[in-house]
Amino acid sequence: MGSKLVKEGLTKAPHRSLFKASGLTDEEMSRPLIGVVNSFNEIVPGHVGLNDITEAAKKGVLMAGGTPLEFPAIAVCDGIAMNHEGMKYSLSSRELIADSIEAMTIAHGLDGLVIIPNCDKNVPGSMMAAARINIPAIVISGGPMLAGRFKDKDVDLISVFEGVGSVTTKDMTMEDLAALENSACPTCGSCSGMFTANSMNCM
Repeated sequence: MGSKLVKEGLTKAPHRSLFKASGLTDEEMSRPLIGVVNSFNEIVPGHVGLNDITEAAKKGVLMAGGTPLEFPAIAVCDGIAMNHEGMKYSLSSRELIADSIEAMTIAHGLDGLVIIPNCDKNVPGSMMAAARINIPAIVISGGPMLAGRFKDKDVDLISVFEGVGSVTTKDMTMEDLAALENSACPTCGSCSGMFTANSMNCM
């Protein structure tokens, strides 16, 4: 186990003391230490529901005989970041996600990972980290957003983009666009469409 590097032997007494300061017992430290990467935040629709999945994953780790240790990962929403300076940060966030998961895992001697991502740069960044670190890892998708309904048709985020164009060409009123905007993204989850998050989740 990689965690032997941080928990076994005379010279690891300070390490064990620090783990105990975080609430771990000797029995919990004797098990494999499994990082649970929760990319929950209150900004990105794909990530607002991830706490529930994370709690279920942690219970699963306990049931399998491991000790779950949760830590965060960032997530940028491409849809909110686009069309302004924020988009310059989107692709680079993928590397930050991979680097930060790798840093946390190696620095703390974790034996395995459960990674819970759900957006366009977060899913590949998480997979990159898992491949780099090369320890047992499970990637759990947060799941897709459901389609909305507008004028008896299924709609999604792409429909809103198209609606902006339709208003520009006078084929849709601002009132209808507002109604579409309010209907197109009815739930949390990765944006409904074959964008990077969903295509990577299919893998």
